[in-house]
Amino acid sequence: MGCQLNENDSEKLCGMMEQMGYTKTERLEEADLIVFNTCCVRENAEDRLFGKLGEVKKYKEEKGTILAIGGCMMQEPHILEKIKKSYPFVDVVFGTHTLHRFPKDLYEAIQKSVKVQDILDIDGEVIEGLPIARESGIKASVTIMNGCNNFCTYCIVPYVRGRERSRKPEDILHEVEELAKQGYKEITLLGQNVNSYLRVEKEKGMVTGQEEIHSFATLLRAINQIDGIERIRFVSPHPKDFTDDVIEAIRDCEKVCKLVHLPLQSGSSKVLKEMNRKYTKEQYLALVEKMRESIPNVTFSTDIIVGFPNETEADFADTLDLVEKVNFEQAYMFLYSKRVGTPADTMVGQIPEEVKHQRFNRLKALVESQIEQKNKTYVGTVQKVLIEGESKNNPEYLTGRTDSNKVVICQKPKESIGTVIPLQIVSEHMWYLKGE
Repeated sequence: MGCQLNENDSEKLCGMMEQMGYTKTERLEEADLIVFNTCCVRENAEDRLFGKLGEVKKYKEEKGTILAIGGCMMQEPHILEKIKKSYPFVDVVFGTHTLHRFPKDLYEAIQKSVKVQDILDIDGEVIEGLPIARESGIKASVTIMNGCNNFCTYCIVPYVRGRERSRKPEDILHEVEELAKQGYKEITLLGQNVNSYLRVEKEKGMVTGQEEIHSFATLLRAINQIDGIERIRFVSPHPKDFTDDVIEAIRDCEKVCKLVHLPLQSGSSKVLKEMNRKYTKEQYLALVEKMRESIPNVTFSTDIIVGFPNETEADFADTLDLVEKVNFEQAYMFLYSKRVGTPADTMVGQIPEEVKHQRFNRLKALVESQIEQKNKTYVGTVQKVLIEGESKNNPEYLTGRTDSNKVVICQKPKESIGTVIPLQIVSEHMWYLKGE
């Protein structure tokens, strides 16, 4: 459950389990071991876990299936207490900083028939060399840093993922080079705040080990040189840390996709200040304009929270205004969700649910109308599309994505899978384009 960092952690968990002799099954009733990797960014992710635990309890009772829970939720003390009290049948609980110890914890639970809780409250070390079982053979995610130092008032991540810790450049380059040798074509660099990569280490005077890589911009340039990799994406940057050298690297590196994910959260300067985002509406728009002037064909995606405490109708109108001006390629929109332990949780002026939903629907309507208009501009153009596999909805078609992350379907021989091919866009549909 959760973000791309969680997905990357899950692939590492799968890698460790496969090394222990486990094989994957899609059928819960067949499983000898069920592992939940949790997210706590929004309430619905927590509700989903508790619903699933109720569902799998019967397998524990019927055949002794081992149940393990890890990830961000397990770093929250009130959740740990709830697991102990209401779900005592769970065998192993591990946190974000103890992922690498999962095989040892599991072995102990099996051998000694004990409940194992393995949580660290302090920031964990960066552990290299974990096995990984990736979902795709074409696209791979590569974590470049863990943790966050920003403490946005709505966000639980710094409390559960810890402070910023960057991986060594040589370890990242080695991982990407190995992926290139295995035939991977697209790399997504992951971190809570990728454009502050190595900042903490530089402040502490720590040696990075590779002199020419001393920032996120220089890391992008180094990965751009690796043969075999054809596309580089990254998530998530923070607008306040988007320096000129990163903008120049995106412009200069032909493999770096020109879709920039630029989380907004709100278009109101007043709300942004209360969120502790450290930029204003005007600064965000100026950054977008700077990138448009510097990077040909740049497009933007974003995250937006609706209904933050004390958000007025005027504040929400600012968000709509900014969305109109930027005209995002994609927008991930969320209702504000209270998180225990964050400053926003106890703020006065919580917005009623019906008001949040009403505003969300207005924002959604605007975003979808913009996407519809944008899609029309693709018709007749030729786009380079990385073919990822068969379409889930229609196996007669293959599916892939453009540089700007638009889904494109086409009828091509299966040999096209894993290659970047030019396609002429012949029709547009709300969530995909059709190419020939």
